[in-house]
Amino acid sequence: METVSLQAPYLDTAADQLCFSLDLAERPALAERRVAVGGLDVRLRLLGASHQVFAGPVRETVACLQDAVTGLPPAYTRELPGWQYRFSARTRCLAPAAFADRVARILSRVADCEHALCGVFPGSSQALTAVLVEAVDDASAAGLAWRTWHTYPQHGQIVSTYTRLEAR
Repeated sequence: METVSLQAPYLDTAADQLCFSLDLAERPALAERRVAVGGLDVRLRLLGASHQVFAGPVRETVACLQDAVTGLPPAYTRELPGWQYRFSARTRCLAPAAFADRVARILSRVADCEHALCGVFPGSSQALTAVLVEAVDDASAAGLAWRTWHTYPQHGQIVSTYTRLEAR
């Protein structure tokens, strides 16, 4: 796993300002890691306002973007040529001690993952964006799965997403 100190100010944003898209072009990244997982080249990208993951036909963006409709879908599915894409998102609001414990567990989880990228924003060691990707090869399908976490310590919020990209 790779952890980087992001050289950008931590903006006072909140979970409800995040947007979701599969159609955005590449945005300026604060950090990027290229990995090969499950036979695909994957780009894990940390933005000033969250993440992009490029894998196969997918350009997933979860970010705070000006002039975009805010809010993440709790669940979203799209059929792509040769692939099925499934996304889910959840926001939790935690008390300070529970928030700190959960951030520590996220950092531990990504530290143990071979294909991960985690960025910590200046000003708070609990303000982070983390992405990890793993191969999926079970009886039903082969593909990739990735998880992301976006933390907002000033509000005690943690946004977690789970994406699965399966060959059809």
